[in-house]
Amino acid sequence: MTMGYNIRANGIRQHLIRHPGPGKQMLLVPGITSPAITWGFVADRLAEKFDVHVLDVRGRGLSETGDLDYTLDAMADDVIAVAQTMDLPIVMGHSMGARIAIRANTRNATVFSGYLLVDPPVSGPMRRPYPPQWPWYGESIRMAALGCSADNMRAYCPTWTEEQVALRAEWLHTCHWGAIRTAFDGFHTDDIHQDIPDIRLPTRLIIAGDAPVIQDQDKAEIATLNPAIDQRVVTSAGHMIPWDNLDGFLAAVMDFDV
Repeated sequence: MTMGYNIRANGIRQHLIRHPGPGKQMLLVPGITSPAITWGFVADRLAEKFDVHVLDVRGRGLSETGDLDYTLDAMADDVIAVAQTMDLPIVMGHSMGARIAIRANTRNATVFSGYLLVDPPVSGPMRRPYPPQWPWYGESIRMAALGCSADNMRAYCPTWTEEQVALRAEWLHTCHWGAIRTAFDGFHTDDIHQDIPDIRLPTRLIIAGDAPVIQDQDKAEIATLNPAIDQRVVTSAGHMIPWDNLDGFLAAVMDFDV
């Protein structure tokens, strides 16, 4: 049975939702504006193999929010601290969550067993910008904070199901504006490429085939920086891969073993 719970780790309240499964523990770290509850339909399927714990990243969902440090290093230390309460989990990170996993590996890899890196932004200093523009985030958060309907949110998520849009309309207001702004800016100032060669644990990079986030030259660069990273492309999927092609996403991740 799915259940939410709170722990204190890295000095703050961390909220997670557990989707119990029969196998290895998985710590799922969502992207920049995705509270844990929005990954429920994915976690339910992952739980056919893994014991899945979905994190509300600080400043989102039911984890601690307000006047906090929202930098990449702080979020990486959160994941390390949460993992220390678990049994060497696999970390699955989507988008920002994948960047968090990469940085967490550099800061302390001893508490993890492997990584599933799902379409991380490869922007950074002196690199091309992350494709989505800030107003898409900022304006939708302001709207949600005032109270909005699924119909209001539809303009921002035109391809999502009614249930997915309604859930985003309900929960997006929990995303602290400053946390999201800091993370978005960090996509362009934090250099994750310097961390990629540090990865020694089993790792798979999951790439959205129909998104511009990771392009052919990025695949080649990552393969040069760390040839051991397995790369899988999910076709017919934009950046929110499971939202567009859940079966293709599961095919790319369910055979991952450590």
